[in-house]
Amino acid sequence: MSRLTAAALLLTVSPLTAVAQPAQSASPTQTIASLQIMPRERTMRARDTMRLQARALDAQGNEVPGAAIRFIAAGGRFEGSVQPDGLILSGSTGTIPVRVSATLIGQKPITESLEIKMVPGPAHHIAVSSGVPTLAIGQRMRYLATAFDDGDDRRDDRVLWTSSNPRVVQITRDGLASAVAAGSAKLIATAGSVTKELPITVAGRRIAALEVSPSSADARTGDVVHFTAKPKDATGKAIDGLTPTWSFSPGQGIIGADGGFVGYEQGTYTVTASFGAQSAEATVTLSARDVRRPLEVVGRSAKKGHTTEEVWIHPNGKVAYLGSGSGGDVFYTIDISDPANPVVTDSMVQNTRRVNDLMTTPDGKFLVNTREGAADRKNGFVISSLADPLHPLKIAEFTEGMTGGVHSAFVYAQPKYGTHVYATNDGTGAFHIIDIGDPYKPKQVGMWVSPRPDAGRSLHDVDVQDGLAYLSYWNDGLVILDVGNGVKGGSPSNPVLVMQYKYDLNDLYRQVELAGGPGFIRGTHTAWRHKNYVFIADEVFPSSGVQGAKDASAGRAYGRLQVIDVADYANPKPVAFYEPEFGGVHNIWIAGDTLYMGAYNAGFRTFDISGELRGDLRAQQREMAHLNTADMDGFVKNAAMTWGVVVRDGLAYVNDMYNGLWIVRMKPKRGITP
Repeated sequence: MSRLTAAALLLTVSPLTAVAQPAQSASPTQTIASLQIMPRERTMRARDTMRLQARALDAQGNEVPGAAIRFIAAGGRFEGSVQPDGLILSGSTGTIPVRVSATLIGQKPITESLEIKMVPGPAHHIAVSSGVPTLAIGQRMRYLATAFDDGDDRRDDRVLWTSSNPRVVQITRDGLASAVAAGSAKLIATAGSVTKELPITVAGRRIAALEVSPSSADARTGDVVHFTAKPKDATGKAIDGLTPTWSFSPGQGIIGADGGFVGYEQGTYTVTASFGAQSAEATVTLSARDVRRPLEVVGRSAKKGHTTEEVWIHPNGKVAYLGSGSGGDVFYTIDISDPANPVVTDSMVQNTRRVNDLMTTPDGKFLVNTREGAADRKNGFVISSLADPLHPLKIAEFTEGMTGGVHSAFVYAQPKYGTHVYATNDGTGAFHIIDIGDPYKPKQVGMWVSPRPDAGRSLHDVDVQDGLAYLSYWNDGLVILDVGNGVKGGSPSNPVLVMQYKYDLNDLYRQVELAGGPGFIRGTHTAWRHKNYVFIADEVFPSSGVQGAKDASAGRAYGRLQVIDVADYANPKPVAFYEPEFGGVHNIWIAGDTLYMGAYNAGFRTFDISGELRGDLRAQQREMAHLNTADMDGFVKNAAMTWGVVVRDGLAYVNDMYNGLWIVRMKPKRGITP
């Protein structure tokens, strides 16, 4: 349940290893002055290949014989790859910065940089995202549509609209429709050679009166108030099937096509439903949400020699396990029976540069920890006996097919199928399911892979609840698999796709590219199911920090927490989001109606997620508490990099990568006695 890559930690992207041909001695009269790189057009279709070629030239423009040319990726490491001979393998949309060098023995290398833009293919289909099938005479409505390629990558085409019957419905090329007369028509959206038709009916009965319900309402900031509009004809009879255009003023907030309104600031708002010439109003008065809470730091277990990563609490609530990174090669066992005085009781050194993730079996008898960076490439995961929870004892390991490392693993038990480890594969982007019913003899029973080229496939995290696996599939967004729930007949040995929610990462984080350059890190990073919502957090780091800066000022994390409504698996939809003022979003934990978050530079955060969720959660005053986890006694001094949190018995066990474990309590609101 963790996810920071070493490259992200450094806020830079390390070049891929490239092997050049041995350089030959230069002619006494020739030196390399420049490079000629072809082709000049450096845009390619995503999920395709391109071949770059280069020649070393002298000052007169003549080719220098014997120069060794090599091509190196300088970013975009999750979206594609660059071979030493110049073959570009695209796995996703995005940009790959490439560094090209020419070398002769005895001379200084010449280096040039370029960018390969990977763009969607031709328009394949169009999705209508806004508009209704029935209008009233005189009504105006905006219709919105988006074009996608055959891989469901969003295109930037300007979708143009026409009407099959302008005597019934007229529409501008930008999608503003006007209902002229009763009847039927088709609105036609066009992008390239692709069209999408939307049947439209204009009701024959004219609206004579309109009523909005409720006429007034009281709520808090962040509460969703549902308004309905009831149009009637001249006889007073209701006209069914019509949807108005909704608006509100003044203040900040949103209102959906269904009349669901949420306001961000205290005050009185006027909500208006409109059917062209007919409109009606209602009012809603919002008070402050008033959920802010004080925090108390109960205990600390600082670490200075390396970063720390995932934390996990034993089911007995008295023992914590803390992983490490940056070449730590170790995980710690910590006695937390007295939270104010956590004590390290043991540690296990392993052949791995990262113990990124840890989790016990539900009965607390065994511990699973992941490995990344083993010197012998035997990564995978390790199983330890917890006969004594304070002193884990290694009993087995699983490395089959996992030489690239395991970034995240989730241990889950089902009465019908037993206990399994659900693991990511860094090397292939595959999802592995390993039976640990006999923990001494783990065996793989299932696997699932997204249909994307290897160069762009990356599975970052997995969470399993109620027999459904929630996969954070980086470029492929959120993927849900049935691994025993039964909704699609799946099981651990036969995982079956339930749904996918994919979104345009390049567009969402356009500002990050503008700030730090192309080839930045961005992808769907973690997911958590809560009621009918899935909360997904994106991991985002710029490709370079602030020029000339160092330490905490050199760079930062970015990212957004998105709330996806999955009540209808066939139609997942984003409904709410959170972005910190400064910093990113990483691992989360939900207990009751509170979301706890490790937010990297933004520290530790908690949020009220009660009720229906829509819009900007931070603007709605839903934040309950914040702790800046910077510490002078850390691996990196005086800088926060909060990784994640586990909540148990009213305490939040918060791990900061730079300075270890914090044990925090969120106290009652001031003036209230618990």
